[in-house]
Amino acid sequence: MTSRFLLIFMMLIPAIGQAGEPIDIWPELAPGESTRDAGTVQPFRSEEVPRVTRVEKITRPTMTWHPAPESTGAAVVILPGGGFSKVVPDKEGTEAAEWLNRHGVSAFVLSYRTSPSAADGWRKPLQDAQRAMSLVRARCVDFHVRPNQLGLVGFSAGGQVAARLLCSSDRAYAAIDAVDELSFQPAFGVLVYPWNLYDPSSRSLVDGLKLPKTAPPMFLVHTDDDRSSSLGTTLLYVACKEQGIPAELHVYGQGGHGYGLREIPKSDIATWPSHAARWLEQRGVARP
Repeated sequence: MTSRFLLIFMMLIPAIGQAGEPIDIWPELAPGESTRDAGTVQPFRSEEVPRVTRVEKITRPTMTWHPAPESTGAAVVILPGGGFSKVVPDKEGTEAAEWLNRHGVSAFVLSYRTSPSAADGWRKPLQDAQRAMSLVRARCVDFHVRPNQLGLVGFSAGGQVAARLLCSSDRAYAAIDAVDELSFQPAFGVLVYPWNLYDPSSRSLVDGLKLPKTAPPMFLVHTDDDRSSSLGTTLLYVACKEQGIPAELHVYGQGGHGYGLREIPKSDIATWPSHAARWLEQRGVARP
């Protein structure tokens, strides 16, 4: 790489900023957007303790950097849930980042673009997630991240986006700069109650979820009583087995949906992070 090309390359990449500060995913407008709005926080629900943040009407996607104090060099991009109409950046974002940080894994919480329609609401978040993965790799030296140990964690709707990214071979948008020359594929994936992966009419995974042999190892979590059927997560595990991809599946009896890392009465669902941490340790990603 010539010094002139390197200078141009660095100028095209947004500044990383400080830990916890929003980092722009796109240098200007995101694909297909005419505005740059970081979104509006919905009113908090009085019955939720600790409270849960929900952000809607996002057209300017950003991510926040949460470096591990004693890093292993591994990192993840976290895709929170929110049904595509909103993003939950704390319960399914920063709380997961804090857990990963304790195990030496740095994290980037992505606030992707939202949509009023859930039918194809995954399209813009998929673009943002692919771009975020490449962007972290482009600044891996600044972020102190090993590019071959960059993973993906997705909750609920973010879990569906993560599944679609894991099944993607091509970018969901036209490349705009040198960042897009870098791979968006993760080294591993952790999907927690991924939303609506199952198509009951065909009794199979929804369209667009065809797992390639090149997909990375996965850790999958769901509950039997989740309104978003665990069948989709289970079929994704079956696809991993058929393709020879290492995977671990946990389906708990109770816990419902949207618990993040929090405890649910009369459920063991809050034990999933300890199982996932052990899985990450076994892969040389995390420390005890």
